[in-house]
Amino acid sequence: MSDHDIQKIVIVGGGTAGWMAAAALASLLKAGINICLIESDDIGTVGVGEATIPPLIAFNTMLGINEDMFLKATMGTFKLGIEFVNWGACGERYFHPFGPHGQDFQGINFHQLYLREAQSRNMPPIQNWSMSASAAALGKFARPGPDARLPLSQLAYAFHFDAGLYAAFLRQLAEGRGVSRIEGKIVDAGLADNGDIANVRLDDGRIVEGELFIDCSGFRGLLIEDKLGTGYDDWSQWLPCDRAVAVPSKLLGPADPFTRSTAHHAGWQWRIPLQHRMGNGLVYSSSFLDSKDAISLLLSAIEGDALATPRQLSFTAGRRRRAWNRNVVSLGLSSGFVEPLESTSIHLIQSGIAKLLALFPDRRFDPLERDEYNRQMQAVFEDVRDFVILHYKATRRDDSEFWNYCRTMDVPDSLSTKLDLWKSKGRLFREGFELFGTASWVAVLLGQGIVPAETEPAAFAIDPAMTSDALEKMRTSYTRMAEHLPRHEDFIAQVCAAG
Repeated sequence: MSDHDIQKIVIVGGGTAGWMAAAALASLLKAGINICLIESDDIGTVGVGEATIPPLIAFNTMLGINEDMFLKATMGTFKLGIEFVNWGACGERYFHPFGPHGQDFQGINFHQLYLREAQSRNMPPIQNWSMSASAAALGKFARPGPDARLPLSQLAYAFHFDAGLYAAFLRQLAEGRGVSRIEGKIVDAGLADNGDIANVRLDDGRIVEGELFIDCSGFRGLLIEDKLGTGYDDWSQWLPCDRAVAVPSKLLGPADPFTRSTAHHAGWQWRIPLQHRMGNGLVYSSSFLDSKDAISLLLSAIEGDALATPRQLSFTAGRRRRAWNRNVVSLGLSSGFVEPLESTSIHLIQSGIAKLLALFPDRRFDPLERDEYNRQMQAVFEDVRDFVILHYKATRRDDSEFWNYCRTMDVPDSLSTKLDLWKSKGRLFREGFELFGTASWVAVLLGQGIVPAETEPAAFAIDPAMTSDALEKMRTSYTRMAEHLPRHEDFIAQVCAAG
């Protein structure tokens, strides 16, 4: 260990963000670093989302977590994608699957071949060319196979789980790897002569010193904002929803292997099936719906009896202007919030941790490392922002003031350019830090009725009869493979049933 190496890390706050950070740092940093996490049992965690996206598999694997044991401990189920209801127009639905649509052919993106074929005949929705969507439609699941020649190799999945149980699971792992937990409520922080955070003070007078602080204190941003005044970019002009109400309900039947998002007149409702209950919530705009009516709407829309009193949450969509300021790195709600429409909250935590490990500082806190971290996190947040805005902008709904606002609002230039390229010839260009690939954008754009005026000219260079035959063989192969998979509930019962 050199004279400049960090020796003491203090994580402020627990919950999913805090314990993900603790488990990762304890597992992946060199031995000898003191890591402590401070949290208060009197302060609850938000946990607005219990659905994830596929990169979490890599995070758990990196920490040496057995997937079946993790699912047992968190009452988890598998997730193959999201079903969207009433987003393009009332009464419509489509599926955003994980994994690709079909297979590219002679260097041409599959969706371009699909669009060309749709010009000459009526085509089923593009989700029919997805292994994940085909399995989800039948309530089936299996892990992807290793043989790239078989359609099962294209199946991609993530998880639904109880976020509180996941935090508890990670706490046990982190403490087993040397992380110390301090119970207490932080009331203040002390500054060093250079303006860095030197310590935090608890309500019982204890002072905890550190060199690197990880702020996982939630929306308030106890260190990153209250003490360092970092600033916040407000994105509510593009993401007008600023409230959520959540309630668990009784599970009435087998858990579906997908999340459902149902658009209402001033927001949308999530439906997340776990092994032991259904997670439900309504994300809405307080400018178009009051809290009393929001609670009534949610309770009238859930499928089983409510198991608790509805819980309310207020937020402002946006991000901290610098995720890393001085010697403080913010994770989770402290760093920003993009509503859970595409289940990105936990991924943004994971991404922040991965980038911190890649740019891990010493006590000199090189501004180059800090600036690069902030640049990368800004790119990740803004890409997620644009993809979520797309769902609101790409609608034909005109049945409420809320949807009229969303449909006609100006959007960031980065999204506007993507939309123009798509509407012209169905072109999509994915770069650098972008989380959602071409297939995801295609799923939402076509699913919500945004069809290009023309098709990529190169798609017409392939023999049309050959294209038509190849597409039908692909579609049939996905359906037949899905029919032979075990039912989702049977797969869970066999490998990861809780209790």
